[in-house]
Amino acid sequence: MSRTNHAGYNGAPIASLQGSAFRIPTAAPESDGTLEWTATTLILAEARANGKTGIGFSYADAAAARLINDRLAAVVVGCDALSVTCCWEAMVAVIRNQGRPGICSMAIAAVDNALWDLKARLLELPLVSLLGQARAAVPVYGSGGFTSCSTVELQEQLTGWTDRGITRVKMKVGREPEQDPARVAAARAAIGPAHELFVDANGAYSRKQALAMARTFAETGVSWFEEPVSSDDLEGLRLIRDRAPPGMDISAGEYGYDSVYFRRMLEAGAVDVLQADATRCAGITGFLQAAALCRAFNVPLSSHCAPAMHVHVCCAAAPVRHLEYFYDHVRIETMLFDGALEPVNGELAPDLSRPGSGLVFKQADAQPYAVYP
Repeated sequence: MSRTNHAGYNGAPIASLQGSAFRIPTAAPESDGTLEWTATTLILAEARANGKTGIGFSYADAAAARLINDRLAAVVVGCDALSVTCCWEAMVAVIRNQGRPGICSMAIAAVDNALWDLKARLLELPLVSLLGQARAAVPVYGSGGFTSCSTVELQEQLTGWTDRGITRVKMKVGREPEQDPARVAAARAAIGPAHELFVDANGAYSRKQALAMARTFAETGVSWFEEPVSSDDLEGLRLIRDRAPPGMDISAGEYGYDSVYFRRMLEAGAVDVLQADATRCAGITGFLQAAALCRAFNVPLSSHCAPAMHVHVCCAAAPVRHLEYFYDHVRIETMLFDGALEPVNGELAPDLSRPGSGLVFKQADAQPYAVYP
């Protein structure tokens, strides 16, 4: 798509699109209620037009980077860099037979995020200004507390965030349910009564087990219970939401890859707060679709992981309540990107002095972790 008739605009054709993958080992083995891991793979997309480069990323398998190069580049290169929606629709169309959820959506996410960054850089605007700023900063919650942590390690990590002015912290539960009440109580003892304590089961509990845990966690003031049952169990989520103690929000949505998923979750009344992830739900474009649905259903929105990718869009999307400041991704984004932000008084604020996302990829630092191409 090209444009030639608006105020002398002659177009900014996308000259190239490149996907690459970097596998970064964790500092130590990590686990949650349903998964164990020792490394995280970052998928980088770089889009170029008129001498500018936009960067975007997602966290996925290296296959997503190959998909960018083998399928998505063919429909994006040559398009007008300012026509992000046109590029997004073309990418969604071309992967029809590969399946929209999963790898395809995460590959589209990395490219879409890069295209929004590129457009903002071409216009010499901070990304949040291009999207339409709704707030100056977005509150964060410190997230980690892996089930692989000892009680002492858990307490040290959570208090590390509260000591930095982050008033909300989240820990993992569900791997050994019999130990969860004691671990949650230890977390509360460490952070004190003035801070909010969140728990995330990653779908590890059964329905009745989750209900019992919700009552137990309420005794220690837990105010957020994430994925108490599988996010695919909308009836189960609704059951927990309806019967959870007052003051405890039920949340899910991080595995949403398209707006139909989010609409079904909201129509089911399954959550008090919807989660969406711009590195999974087909990018900033998909995240804004989730925000529009939240507005229509009067449900708050919270971003999942990848804080460096979410800060601008979270400051533009009015329904957003807060942003997840996830330990693994903070570590990676600080290692591999110049311009990754740190919270001030428990909030992240976009750097309005830098165009686009404000991020610059550290190619030399990242090279030892390269796995594709």
